[in-house]
Amino acid sequence: MPMVMGKPRDKHVDYLVQTLLFVFFSLFTIICVYPFYYLIINSLSDNSVSARGQVLFYPVGFHLGNYRAIFRVYNFSHAALVSVSRTVLGTGLTVLGCAFLGYMFQHRRLWARAFWYRFTVATMYFSAGLIPWYLTVRSLGLTNNFLAYIIIPLIQPFYVILIKTYIENSPLELQEAAEIDGAGVPHIFSRIILPLSKPILATVAVLSAVSQWNSFQDTLLLMTTQRLHTLQFILFRFLREATSTAIVMQSSPLSETIMTSATLQTPMSLRITAAVIVVSPILLVYPVFQRFFMRGIMIGAVKG
Repeated sequence: MPMVMGKPRDKHVDYLVQTLLFVFFSLFTIICVYPFYYLIINSLSDNSVSARGQVLFYPVGFHLGNYRAIFRVYNFSHAALVSVSRTVLGTGLTVLGCAFLGYMFQHRRLWARAFWYRFTVATMYFSAGLIPWYLTVRSLGLTNNFLAYIIIPLIQPFYVILIKTYIENSPLELQEAAEIDGAGVPHIFSRIILPLSKPILATVAVLSAVSQWNSFQDTLLLMTTQRLHTLQFILFRFLREATSTAIVMQSSPLSETIMTSATLQTPMSLRITAAVIVVSPILLVYPVFQRFFMRGIMIGAVKG
């Protein structure tokens, strides 16, 4: 019976499809990027023009007065130090803790590992609530304590699941060979598991870093001292108090001497400028780890 051959694909159709896909994803990229670009150009523009919504594609009346005013009123440098410290330390310890727990959950000799794994996963779906959480944290002495930023998010069940699934897909023979040679759990974990799991660890690091950097609720609930306030919490305060802050800046002696209608702060200019300051660091760091993200999240999420 002769083989029935399909019709050859039309090159023009392929070119049309590729062009449409390119146009579609280009527009989608612009839609995603434009809000950040909009914030930046408005923070650098004439405040009176920006307040009327007339800055859309490029800065109008370029000036840096908004940034100077914000750094003069709020101690962003110390808040930035707190945010960077909690992000770096918290991310590193979260990755290490979740990686070790994920490794132990796939270890065959762990006592009642199925029970402990299901118990950990169950915490993703069931919670005691905000008030019991706060009472527990307060009883542990973590209020007004920098360690709260590190200890509370140390173990995340979702990250544990990703890492455990990734390790299960790695060659088991390497672990068995190391055990035959007399290697213990710490040696296998540090010398074999961690090097093999770099893609998924980078993925967890990105997710954890973004979560740590964007978190402000723990500061709102646990930190009453200003020295432990983070950039995100300051942004939260700006969003609530921008009107009163703008009035204070407008009535200051400095505003009467060097400020004009173009540089005089408004609630909108303060909100936009604070948002740019807080969001910019994570936008600069994220592309560095992006190449690990897709590979790690796919391999860690699918068991094969």
